[in-house]
Amino acid sequence: METITNVHRDDEASKLGMWLFIFTEILLFGGLFIVYSIYRFNNAVAFHLAGEELNDTIGIINTVILLTSSMTVAMSLTAMQKGNIRLCLGMIAVTVLLGLVFLTNKYFEWGIKFEHGLYPGSAFLKELGHGDIMFFGLYFMMTGLHALHIIVGLTILVVVAVFIRKGRIRPDKYAFLENGGLYWHLVDLIWIFLFPLFYLIH
Repeated sequence: METITNVHRDDEASKLGMWLFIFTEILLFGGLFIVYSIYRFNNAVAFHLAGEELNDTIGIINTVILLTSSMTVAMSLTAMQKGNIRLCLGMIAVTVLLGLVFLTNKYFEWGIKFEHGLYPGSAFLKELGHGDIMFFGLYFMMTGLHALHIIVGLTILVVVAVFIRKGRIRPDKYAFLENGGLYWHLVDLIWIFLFPLFYLIH
């Protein structure tokens, strides 16, 4: 009985720790969103024209990809709770695949910007003016930080899958999977704010 109680307390502590971490991440990106809003207000025309250089189609596709991945990671947790290990692993694999597709799309999107000289520090961008420099500086910093979170999330999910195969995560002990799912939902939530800020509000 004591062992079961200790496991329950450890799980609750890990969930609380994850929620606190998520809160700090929300504060971080919230601050960046405020900075973006201020610079956009002060450079409305430049931000409008710079936003036209982004590919809305890629942005929409990536949004659909992340929303779908949020669903599959939730399905993996449900499958674990029901004792369906195979389905759980399958949904994690799909989530990881979708995350990799997102990063691939972002890689090609960034590549196009570099080809056109629309990246921080480029001579071409310096000629365009302060507003354009700020827009693409914030674009690369914020989407780059988000991409880093995607990579961390994918790493966590891969570790979760390994733990499941080793029996360290099972239907009666799945807090790590649950925390991994929460982190992935955070990644999706951040993108839901990034997408309209950069791609839709022109």
